[in-house]
Amino acid sequence: MTVALTRTKAEQAFPEMFEAVAARLPGGAAVAEARKAAIGAFVGLGLPHRRLEEWKYTDLRAALKEVPPLVLGDATPVTRQQVDTALERLADLDAHRVVLVNGAYRSDLSDAKARGLEVASLASELQRSDRAIGDALAGASEPGQEAVTALNTAFMTDGTVVRIGDGAKLTKPLLLVFVRVGREPRLVAVRNMLRVGAGAQATVIEAHVALPGAAAGQANVLTQIEVGDGAGVLHAKLTLEGADATHLASWQATLGADATYRVFHLTAGTGLVRQHLAPTFAGEGGRFDFAGCFLGRDAEHIDTTMLVDHAVPGCTSRELMKGVLAGRARGVFQGKVIVRPDAQKTDGKQMAQALMLSEEAEFDSKPELEIFADDVVCGHGSTAAQLDDDLLFYLRSRGIPLAQARGLLIESFVGEAFDKIEDEKLREALLAIALPRLASLAV
Repeated sequence: MTVALTRTKAEQAFPEMFEAVAARLPGGAAVAEARKAAIGAFVGLGLPHRRLEEWKYTDLRAALKEVPPLVLGDATPVTRQQVDTALERLADLDAHRVVLVNGAYRSDLSDAKARGLEVASLASELQRSDRAIGDALAGASEPGQEAVTALNTAFMTDGTVVRIGDGAKLTKPLLLVFVRVGREPRLVAVRNMLRVGAGAQATVIEAHVALPGAAAGQANVLTQIEVGDGAGVLHAKLTLEGADATHLASWQATLGADATYRVFHLTAGTGLVRQHLAPTFAGEGGRFDFAGCFLGRDAEHIDTTMLVDHAVPGCTSRELMKGVLAGRARGVFQGKVIVRPDAQKTDGKQMAQALMLSEEAEFDSKPELEIFADDVVCGHGSTAAQLDDDLLFYLRSRGIPLAQARGLLIESFVGEAFDKIEDEKLREALLAIALPRLASLAV
């Protein structure tokens, strides 16, 4: 007996919208072919749901009730001061800045010029219509992410293409700003393609923010980064898009020989977040070091899922996730590390910890190791707990008010993750963004 799967309203809306906008999407024949194949793949897959192992804690089929209109070439007036307001303390950084408003590159708000650095709008690159970029788009998929990646490929309207030359050393961070504006909900689909040349050194920051009063919307963001042999990259991300916003993100990273790729995520104030990281070691001696902090309140849902692929010998990976949950917030961390048969001398460690500030909060942690080699050092752990009453009593006995005492303990708990940010100014800026939100959770 064949059982037909009923499509939800959102699952029907995506292909219908694609038919309506396909002719206006940027790109030539090769890109159009990749888009058509992608929407076809989505039709076959549908939205991810809890019966899929990678999505058992984040059911998009149930969560996405509507599909807002896709933004095409937004030209909403936005000033640099408004962008600075949305960025909060990140605006104080002396950085090369690239700004996209509702997914559209804005040259009037951008300034990214340095020796060894090339930045272009993805929309302009797509117009070249060459087969190479079409193939790159079609091949951007990861296990468990196929449906979300397919939607990104089908609908992407713009993004950034960043090339950092061999041996280049950027003295200032590259700040990629994605600002959501407008009074009506919109779907934003962007793609970022970054190549860091051999021996290069760079700090890249992604900031996904919203102007005050911006309507809730959906964002589908895919970032592909290639870290060349011997290169070093610090890649930080801030997600702060609004209590009713939906943010679906994928990071696909390839690490060359002796490359170092350090990642930091700060997620807060966003209704539904699903972030998928997929670093792959392509050369021996590589190092991947991830630290993250998520702050959830009310009914916010924050999911970080990771697939670390040790495909070659002699590489090191570290993952540390810290979460603070209040109200009915739900945090998810799924960390899977695969050690391939030839990946001897692999060193992999993983830890996820959550601080529960209410009885209704929920933390789901699923660490996984798949080891097919025998000469490895790997381990993982996960904990969830409430604030320590003895420590609270100790602080209060010294005259510290309850709310302040709770705040100090929460700050101490997440501090380990922030300490892994090597750039002092970036660390101070992100911590300044987090602290008032930590204080509000402590009350």
